[in-house]
Amino acid sequence: MHENHARSSPSHLAHVVAGTTVVELGGEIDLLAAPALTARLDALTAGKRPDLVLDLRAVSFIDCTGLGVLCRSRNRVLTRQGRLRLVSQNPCFLSILGLTGLADAFEINPDLPTALAASVITVPAG
Repeated sequence: MHENHARSSPSHLAHVVAGTTVVELGGEIDLLAAPALTARLDALTAGKRPDLVLDLRAVSFIDCTGLGVLCRSRNRVLTRQGRLRLVSQNPCFLSILGLTGLADAFEINPDLPTALAASVITVPAG
């Protein structure tokens, strides 16, 4: 990073909307922010069938470590038969997902209402 770069402090506020946990992420998701964010997301994805929306609209920067945090959360959610959605319209972020082959790995929504509209998880009978 450039010496004059003013680091944007990461934030991750969580609240529940109709049974779905929405995590509003902001600032930079990078090597420095990853440990705290990983711990928070691990706690939120520890139960059965986690239903999680990560709102990335206020994220100003994400590096490969940040992408790793998102992938870890995705894997934890899928292992527990839950659902993870991302909210972002940022062309740079969407381009990074495309270039890394991760665009199809995530359910990406343009806004929070769209992400929450289909928040019901269908559980197979049996």
